[in-house]
Amino acid sequence: MNQDIAGKKRRIDGVDVFVFVVLTLWTLLIIVPFLNAVSISFATQKEYVDNPLMLFPSQPTFRSYEMLLNDYRIWTGFRTSFLIVLLGVPLNMLLTMVLAYGTSRGSYPGKKIIIGGILFTMLFNGGIIPLYLQMKEMGLTNHLWSVLLAGSVNVFYFVIMRSYFQSLPDSLIESARLDGAGEWRVLFHIILPLSKPIIATLTLFYLVDRWNEWYHALIFIRDSNLQPLQLVLRSIVMESSIVNNVTSAAAMENMQNFDMGVKMAAVIVTILPVMCIFPFLQKHFAQGVMVGAVKA
Repeated sequence: MNQDIAGKKRRIDGVDVFVFVVLTLWTLLIIVPFLNAVSISFATQKEYVDNPLMLFPSQPTFRSYEMLLNDYRIWTGFRTSFLIVLLGVPLNMLLTMVLAYGTSRGSYPGKKIIIGGILFTMLFNGGIIPLYLQMKEMGLTNHLWSVLLAGSVNVFYFVIMRSYFQSLPDSLIESARLDGAGEWRVLFHIILPLSKPIIATLTLFYLVDRWNEWYHALIFIRDSNLQPLQLVLRSIVMESSIVNNVTSAAAMENMQNFDMGVKMAAVIVTILPVMCIFPFLQKHFAQGVMVGAVKA
């Protein structure tokens, strides 16, 4: 019997070792490219050419960041992206919560048709041309509201929130209705206080989506003063790449116009705000996703 226990223990240890090795390799696959990107952003072009897979630059320099941040357009991009986040995330959450609550409670005529129509848009949509014509008809082209309204509700996030709302006990809502509470009062005073994990999770999702907004802005925005950060960085990186290709010999001598360094610096500048916010929402992240996913 002792031998059987010892054998089982050895098998468990072997599985633990295997899992540890796999997770370690997976962690390295995530961390090493990130460290490489950070190192390249602080490296010179000569050092990058000598060692493209560096993890720590031997002669760190802020030249790529100086070239990036000295361009006035990047501050315009920051302002526009922050404005999109401040206006877009509350709009996204409000519409998603209202839609999820309305389709998760009660039974009314046409409910299945409404839900089916919403889910249908996950697979098919009208395309960008009808959307552009609609925004033009509403007079919203070259305005931030076109970007905000075009991505107002994510159907996948709606499904997660609706599933979470369905997991809440009906007795709470019935008790509130017996006390005379209306639908808005039930939503904002009963449902939402119990839904902090999913609210925090979807807020993070929408925040990342809004911060990385570029597609709708590329289509609807023509004013350079209204372009979000992603489009501004795209323009700066493309200009740096063109200059580097034209003057590559001179760039190698004086270590300027390092287009790869500017690209990596743009990556770091873009993800830094999200990295600062994520730790504050992380404790709700796993719980919200798991509850919504299991219920769905």
